[in-house]
Amino acid sequence: MPALKDDIKLFIVQSLACYDTPTQVVELVKEEFGVTIERSHIQVYDPTKRAGKDLGKKFVEVFDATRKAFLEDISKIPIANKSFRLRALQRSYDWFVSKSNYIAANQVLEQAAKEVGGFYTNKVKVGGDADNPFLEFYNKISGGSIPIVQDVEGEAIENEVIETVEVKKPIKKVMIGAINGRD
Repeated sequence: MPALKDDIKLFIVQSLACYDTPTQVVELVKEEFGVTIERSHIQVYDPTKRAGKDLGKKFVEVFDATRKAFLEDISKIPIANKSFRLRALQRSYDWFVSKSNYIAANQVLEQAAKEVGGFYTNKVKVGGDADNPFLEFYNKISGGSIPIVQDVEGEAIENEVIETVEVKKPIKKVMIGAINGRD
């Protein structure tokens, strides 16, 4: 195999730093530079692989800088943007409707609703028990007279009398009544 020019080597190193597979890199190099490379030869340019342990310092620095930038800046990846995903879903929806595939179109609508509603995000609600709707409901039906006992240390609470409360209605009816606005 003939020696590669530095610009091709740089392209390979940057592609690998962006997690492109060796097969993808071979195809990209052929498209971009018109050069055919063996897939096994690509590993030489990846310093995280055993075959790339002797990669030059310059290329290792480029690899590390590219990998760091790639991991930190997701704004360059279109699919990471909500508006891009919604536009792609819109195109899919339009295509399914034009083909009279209403089942798939409805699935796309559902996915878009989940996207807009934050279904795919991992947000944690801060505020503890004050923002807990179940605790609020529990206090409403108990009148605040039944304390919630939490054993933080994980040990059993022995010989402690909390407060005895007489329940006149079955819990199920109380909960249904409270939901419907009745006591």
